[in-house]
Amino acid sequence: MRTLGNIIWHIPFMGFVTAFATFVVGALFVVTIIGAPIGLGLLQHAKFLITPFSSAMISRDELKADQNALWKAYGLLISILYFPFGLILTIVSIVQIVGLFVSIVGIPVAIVLAKSLSTYFNPVNKICVPQGVADEVALRRAQEQASRFMR
Repeated sequence: MRTLGNIIWHIPFMGFVTAFATFVVGALFVVTIIGAPIGLGLLQHAKFLITPFSSAMISRDELKADQNALWKAYGLLISILYFPFGLILTIVSIVQIVGLFVSIVGIPVAIVLAKSLSTYFNPVNKICVPQGVADEVALRRAQEQASRFMR
């Protein structure tokens, strides 16, 4: 089903155009060097948009990956400055989601885009991972929450 979903995303709905546009915007941010944290997040989102049914966007904090504290602080500062651009990209994505909901075939694609809406709004420290990894991270987070309630 995931492969079929990816094919439907690309053939009638031209998902590769959305992925390419996100890639170009991300590359422009990386070229400025100042916007590198945003650009790297958008490049990861473009990678997600190539196979949206087989991958997921999660935060690096959820993976518990070690990061440079200075890079995290710089990313936070840049994400505050990115707010107007993120708002525009989010609005464009919402318009695309509404357009996809018009047809019955587009509803699954719209749901996937809606799940990744937060990445457009704040792409700093987001990473594209296979769906299995995202499921395992969610399972471990749920187990941690359950263990807190069972004490």
